Amino acid sequence: MRRLALTLSSALGLLLVSAPVASAHDGGQGLLGEVDDLDVTIAGFILIVFFPLFVLLCSLALRHFERRKDERKAASKQLATKWHGGW
Repeated sequence: MRRLALTLSSALGLLLVSAPVASAHDGGQGLLGEVDDLDVTIAGFILIVFFPLFVLLCSLALRHFERRKDERKAASKQLATKWHGGW
């Protein structure tokens, strides 16, 4: 427990110390340079579309895997009832 507390506190300290350095590069403009309202709006719309699609795709994948699991369980149960073992 002591190691976890030490690790978390040192990570938090490192983040707090490095935050001003990260925003000081290129006058705080970032990777794209100077950004206007249109760029921010497009980025917001991309996020609005991305998260529901991500949830939908994860739900569909989970449904697919659950169906496969249920089919595998049913096949295993059917095989177990057919073969009782022994001679």
